[in-house]
Amino acid sequence: MTSVFQILVIDDDPAVKILLTRMLERQGYEVLAASNGQEGIAKAIANCPALIICDWVMPGLNGLEVCRYIKADPQLSTTFFILLTSLDSVADLVKGLDAGADDFITKPIEHNELQARVRAGLRLHQLSRDLQTQKQILEAELAEAAEYVRSLLPPPMTQPLSINFQFIPSRQLGGDCFDYYWLDSDYLAIYLLDTAGHGLKATLPSISVLNLLRSHALKDLNYYQPSDVLQALNDTFQMNYQNDKYFTIWYGVYNRVNRQLTYASAGHPPAVLLSRTSPTSTEIKRLRTPGVPVGMFPQVKYVDDYCNIEEFSSLYIFSDGAYEIIKSDGTIWTLDAFIQMLVNSQRRFEGKLDQIVKYITSLNSKEAFDDDLSIIHIKFD
Repeated sequence: MTSVFQILVIDDDPAVKILLTRMLERQGYEVLAASNGQEGIAKAIANCPALIICDWVMPGLNGLEVCRYIKADPQLSTTFFILLTSLDSVADLVKGLDAGADDFITKPIEHNELQARVRAGLRLHQLSRDLQTQKQILEAELAEAAEYVRSLLPPPMTQPLSINFQFIPSRQLGGDCFDYYWLDSDYLAIYLLDTAGHGLKATLPSISVLNLLRSHALKDLNYYQPSDVLQALNDTFQMNYQNDKYFTIWYGVYNRVNRQLTYASAGHPPAVLLSRTSPTSTEIKRLRTPGVPVGMFPQVKYVDDYCNIEEFSSLYIFSDGAYEIIKSDGTIWTLDAFIQMLVNSQRRFEGKLDQIVKYITSLNSKEAFDDDLSIIHIKFD
């Protein structure tokens, strides 16, 4: 073991502090020393040592308090923490472990035991550092992938109808992707898909579908007929050939001349059409057709359905990440509750997506969403 590893000794007993320092320096380590808990914390923050040996019983801050502080600091969390103690009861050891201690050395200090525990601690410290580095690299790659997906999404639309969206990738990055574009001057295609799983294995199939549909690469396909599109996708993306990945999708085509929406879905949550029938009443339609997710089984048949769009209607298309949220009380928010929230949002703030996402975020019991959250809002007038 080389002196690249720095060890901090914290002990109020000068004799013990000198003994530990000499023993560790003879083993080739660079040693820092502190006489109390406050000084030890300050030196730990300034130097980020690989390992700390700290006396349990000290005036002022004791070893348990120092340990809790060190383990709570993100910059010091991988530092291996050894409590030096003359206490040997199980209850005392449990207290030390609860405080975050990684190991113990009992007094009087035995040279071979100290050497073995320090070596083991430094190996674990290095492993923790390596894992943390790999985690940071993975998170950076997922963030780049999320930005790439975001760059592929279409811009908001204002004319001849209004389309806005919210796309919030989960920390792991899921498989949400969506698009909307004019097939011609009168027909708008719009879809949202969600690939099973997380990470790049879920994201790559979603991007493939987006590129395939956007480029009209599926020859002789009637892109105006949603069921035909789902059938073609199912023929193209079978699980055996796509790393066992399948996806749900909702696909619709809107004719703005006769105000008719044709749609089909494959295992996806229903799109929700809200139409104001009176100042205090809203008609709710769940737009969904039978059909298993794309890629699960070959030779699956998908069907279309139709809906006339009344004036001043709004359509919401979303992934299940918008409502499968664990609330602070431990229960999971439901689709019915989510739809009722959409109805209320129409009355309170005209269905603005930023306010909707703000409300959803307030319900979530975690810092980040477990799955991608995607919502598209179409205002037809």
